[in-house]
Amino acid sequence: MLKILLIAGTRPEIIKLAPIFIAAKNRKYKNKIKIEFCYTGQHKKMAEDALSIFDIKPDINLSIMKVGQTIDHVASEIFKKLPKIFKKVNPDVVLVQGDTTTAAMSAICTFQNKILVGHIEAGLRSFDINSPFPEEFNRLAISRIAKYNFCPTKNSNQNLISEGVNKKSLFITGNTVVDALRIISKNNKLNNLNRINKKINKPFILITAHRRESFGKGFKNICNAIRDSAIKYPKLQFVYPVHLNPNVQQPVKNILGKLKNVILLEPVNYLELLTLLKNSLFVLTDSGGIQEEAPSFNKYCIVMRYVTERVESIKLGNSKLVGTNKDKICKAIEKQINNPSNKKFISPFGDGFAAEKILEILSR
Repeated sequence: MLKILLIAGTRPEIIKLAPIFIAAKNRKYKNKIKIEFCYTGQHKKMAEDALSIFDIKPDINLSIMKVGQTIDHVASEIFKKLPKIFKKVNPDVVLVQGDTTTAAMSAICTFQNKILVGHIEAGLRSFDINSPFPEEFNRLAISRIAKYNFCPTKNSNQNLISEGVNKKSLFITGNTVVDALRIISKNNKLNNLNRINKKINKPFILITAHRRESFGKGFKNICNAIRDSAIKYPKLQFVYPVHLNPNVQQPVKNILGKLKNVILLEPVNYLELLTLLKNSLFVLTDSGGIQEEAPSFNKYCIVMRYVTERVESIKLGNSKLVGTNKDKICKAIEKQINNPSNKKFISPFGDGFAAEKILEILSR
């Protein structure tokens, strides 16, 4: 029997690993696969929200989070606690997802304990080691030590070939976030805006912005662009769940706080975020995940970054890259309001059955 250990510590990781955990529990794999879920606790409230959506109760909880934690703290706690888990579980392969500190440090610790590493969502690249930071380095490091690199697209697969990663380790599977959205949409209508905030009315534009490399001038540019657009289009709402980081909170409240058609929300849970996404006109974002989720809901993304790892959406016309330049953001908003794209978006991120493909590869 193949013994798999999943390791996750943040909401995005849990969302993208949940379909694998659920699929492995299927009767099909009853006598083939034993799977256990290790939650590091790098994040708490938002991560536990994701666990509850999929009704997952971790087999192991490292409980590493502390107030004001640093990357060094997360790394040291993982290296201190994971080897004991490896001795107890004795996994054949450890699966990590994405580019978080949990993913990178868990992968390195796994490798040092001579256990095979599988990387979900391998091969994403911005080609700038400092953007996003430290995520670009994290995914570079994981690819080098992974026995299995599960690439979401042909483009991510080609990135790894170009870097000289062993071709035998590469598998194109699609992105498990599409699986997660299929599972969630089947069980949730995602239409109750009133439950999120009674002030929200259609039509509205969804905003998600908190990228640390934009802090300072870049982030003020983003807020000023939203302000100018909100003033220009008073009949439209701009709905913004605001990250708790002070570098986000302060400029958002100072620049946008007094505008009646800008609805500033506390951070929302994942089902609420998807509800906002599904019912929005389009999205202003600097998030990576939203770029993957938006095509499944037929939503256009204006990406307020200078680089993106999801180039497939740009090439298909699902997204537009505008950076943190105020004028470019305003022009992109104006164009999408006045000449909205009515095409049916095609998701380049898979068919919603990536988890099954990954388990079949591991079973072989």
